[in-house]
Order: sequence, then structure tokens, then C-alpha cells
Amino acid sequence: MKKLRRLGLPAALLTTLSAVLSANAPSLPERASDSGQRPKLVNTCLITKSVSDLVRFYAAVLERDAQMSGVDYAEFHTEGGVLAIFSARAQDRYIPGSATSAGNQSVVLEFEVSDVDREYRRLQGLVKTWVKPPTTQPWGTRSIYFRDPDGNLVDFYTRPAAAVPLCSSPVSPVPFLHVG
Repeated sequence: MKKLRRLGLPAALLTTLSAVLSANAPSLPERASDSGQRPKLVNTCLITKSVSDLVRFYAAVLERDAQMSGVDYAEFHTEGGVLAIFSARAQDRYIPGSATSAGNQSVVLEFEVSDVDREYRRLQGLVKTWVKPPTTQPWGTRSIYFRDPDGNLVDFYTRPAAAVPLCSSPVSPVPFLHVG
């Protein structure tokens, strides 16, 4: 806009030119997707000292079998992506010093379920550390929070049947603030 002003053009023409140039310039996300492929989160990998313990735990929690690849790696395929479990020893062999097992305090593994209260009853004998019993959250989801054997935080939640937040993500139960 400053360069166009230096040309001595009228303000109305400058505004129009600026709008046209802005409308036709690719946005940053469009430039990033020139290849036609934006990043897509498909896999979350937990690094652990005991692959077998976490596999047993998640097989029971998710009610599905793991696909094993040797003793160091397992995958649980869900409708939303893959939960992978990888040996800390193998991780350190391939990417030394890159990860610490059982040290997560900042990520929540969230799974949508059909009935939180039923899941809470089902998991009573399996889960050792409960963080929060069945609770209806302020944004409308009903959740239970617990920790897996490595201390990772897990959330099982059910979306509300009738109440829908004004603006929400299709993959996250937490609504976004909509600023109009």
C-alpha cells in the first residue's frame, strides 16, 4: 500500500488495488498446500520401558488387539487414527536422547465413547489411577480421566446429545471461543 501511495494514485483506487491484490494473493495455508497435501495427524506414539504392559493395558481399555511388529512396537488402529507403543530402548537406539518414557505431563489421549458411565464401570478393575470420575464438563461433554501404567493422561468422553457449542472442532470435545 505504501509503494502504491508513492505512485500518487487516488485513495479510492489504492484501496481497490489493495483489495484486489490481497484477494488474489495465495494465503500462507494455500502456499503450504501447493503439493496438494497438508499435514495430517494419523499416529500418536507412546515411548515406554514396557511395551508388553502398555499393550495389555490398551488392549483391555480399547477392547481391540494390537498389531505387533516384533517386541519393540505395537499399534492400535482406531477410527480416528493409530495409537502406537514403542520401546524406549529402541527409540534411544534409533534417535538417541530424543524421548523419555513415562515422563509425559502435557498431552491428553482423548477417545470418544458411546457411554462414559458404562466405561467407568467396565474399567474399575483395570485402571489403577483415576484422575476424575464421570463428570459433565462445562462445555457439555461427559468425561472420565485416568492414567495409563506410564502415567499418560487418558480421557474417555461422550458428546452431548442435544446441546452443541456455538463453535467447536469436529475432533476435539473442547469448544473454541467464537469471537464475532
